[in-house]
Amino acid sequence: MTKKEIQEKRMKEYFIQATKDILKAEGINALSVRNIADKAGYSYATLYNYFKDINDLIFLCINDFQQECKLFVSKQSRKNAPGLDRLKASVQAYIDYFVEYPGIFDLFYLTKVGDFGNKQTIINAISISLDDVCQADWNYCIKQNLISVEKAASIKPQLKLAVIGLLLLYLNRRIPDSYAEFMKQANDQIDFLIPSIH
Repeated sequence: MTKKEIQEKRMKEYFIQATKDILKAEGINALSVRNIADKAGYSYATLYNYFKDINDLIFLCINDFQQECKLFVSKQSRKNAPGLDRLKASVQAYIDYFVEYPGIFDLFYLTKVGDFGNKQTIINAISISLDDVCQADWNYCIKQNLISVEKAASIKPQLKLAVIGLLLLYLNRRIPDSYAEFMKQANDQIDFLIPSIH
């Protein structure tokens, strides 16, 4: 790698990290080219030397957040034995990730498609987010004949809709008004859907 390539990589990382920090702390509504540049410590014109537009930064952040979420879920669920228990723990950890980072939830599930510059790759990454973090658990359950491929295909969209709906109501409307009650409702839904796959 040449000196110029190293510098370019470092500059991009500054802008990406600044974007991620703003998204985590304040959400997508606080995101602007000027805010990103200020947080990175450079002028907004400099940002355009490295990125076509803000959507390029958002795309990179979504990929990073997805990997971060996957790592978070893995760490939270690894103490559970492989199988249905780990699958449930993975879904619970996915929920916990977005409770901890509501700005990322807003980015993933409340931002309009047009705000991503209609980038299909971003939309696809978000739409399979829960499936992606739980894929190893689904595969294990299928391989061990704990669930059929057809049943898993039927349950996945129901689980995704339940999780997103629960998070949407809790994070944006405080329904229910306590975290304990929210997690009870979430666990009831997970238990309802996952045991039905036997």
